[in-house]
Amino acid sequence: MEPIDIVGIGNALVDQEFEVTDEFLQQHQIEKGMMTLIEDEDQERLIKLLAQRGELKKQSGGGSAANSLVGFAQFGGNAFYCCKVADDQAGKFYCEDLEQVGITTNTGSQKHEGKTGRCLVMVTPDAERTMRTYLGITADLSVDELDEDAIARAQYLYIEGYLVTSMVAREAITRAKEIARANGTKIAVTCSDPAMVKYFRDGIDLILDGGVDVLFCNEEEAGILTGTTDVQEALQQLQQHADLVAITLGKNGALLGDGERQVVVPGVKVKAVDTNGAGDMFAGAMMYGLTHNYSLAACGLLASHAAAEVVSNFGPRLSLDRQQQLLIRLQHEPEFN
Repeated sequence: MEPIDIVGIGNALVDQEFEVTDEFLQQHQIEKGMMTLIEDEDQERLIKLLAQRGELKKQSGGGSAANSLVGFAQFGGNAFYCCKVADDQAGKFYCEDLEQVGITTNTGSQKHEGKTGRCLVMVTPDAERTMRTYLGITADLSVDELDEDAIARAQYLYIEGYLVTSMVAREAITRAKEIARANGTKIAVTCSDPAMVKYFRDGIDLILDGGVDVLFCNEEEAGILTGTTDVQEALQQLQQHADLVAITLGKNGALLGDGERQVVVPGVKVKAVDTNGAGDMFAGAMMYGLTHNYSLAACGLLASHAAAEVVSNFGPRLSLDRQQQLLIRLQHEPEFN
C-alpha cells in the first residue's frame, strides 16, 4: 500500500474572486482582511452586488487545508484530503479539481443532499483579501468523513483552523488527533485566519491541546494567541504548544523556531496583486520540505518563494509547471545543499 505523506482535514469550498475598493467594503460594513461566515441568501445578495461592479476574476477549488495540499502535491508530495461536499455541480467541480493534481479524497461514495460551500474573496488594490463564506454542507464535516486508515498510515495529519466554527468538526478534530497519536502520525496545524483566533479561541485551544508537532500562523494570529506584538516573544510562547513554529511576516518573510534554533526567512520582493492563499501555500511548501528531509532553512526558503509566487497572481494556487520550475530553480541555492 502506497505511503501517505499528509492527510488533511478541512472545509471544501469553491472560491470566487472579485476586485473591490476599500470604499465598497466600508459601504457594506465588511471587515477588511477577515473571513466572516454568512448565510446562503446573504452571499447571493453580495454576489449580485459584486457582479454589477465587474467580472468574476477567478473561480477555483478552495479551503485553507485544500490549498496547502494542492501546493504540497504539485511539488511532488502524496496527499489525502478528508472533506465533505454535496451531490451538486460545485461538489463535482471541487472533487475533480483535487483529483487533477493527484490528491486522493474520501468523497468517492459521498451522495449528500444540500449545497457545497462557497467563499467570496474580495481583493482590494493593496492586494489584501477579505472573505465572506457560506459553508454549506461542509459545516457538517464529522467523524464520518475521516479516513482512519489513511490518518494512521500518514507521516502528518494537517488540520485547518477554520474547522473550529463547527461543533461536529471539533469532534472530528479530536478523533483525528487520537488516531494520529495512537499511530505515530505527527500533527500539523494552521490557524488559517485571525478571525478564528479572535472569535473562536476555545476551538484553537482545542486543536493545540496536548501539543502539536508543527504550528503555522501569521504575525497577527501569533499576537492574538500570545498577547504580545514582539514576534520573538510570541515565538517562544508558542513553542510551549508546538515543537516547530512558523510565523509568517508578509513581505518581510517568516520566523521559524524548533526549540533548538531559529531561522529568519527573508521576504521575496514581488508586486503583490492578491494575498489570498499566501499562508496556505507557505504551509504546503514547508510541509513538502519537512516530509522530504529538507533543512529548516531550505523549508523556509521554498515556502517564502512559493508564497511570493502566489501573491503575484490572482487566486490561491499556482500551475504545476510554475511550481516545478520554482523548485528546480531553488534547488541550486546554497541552502538546499
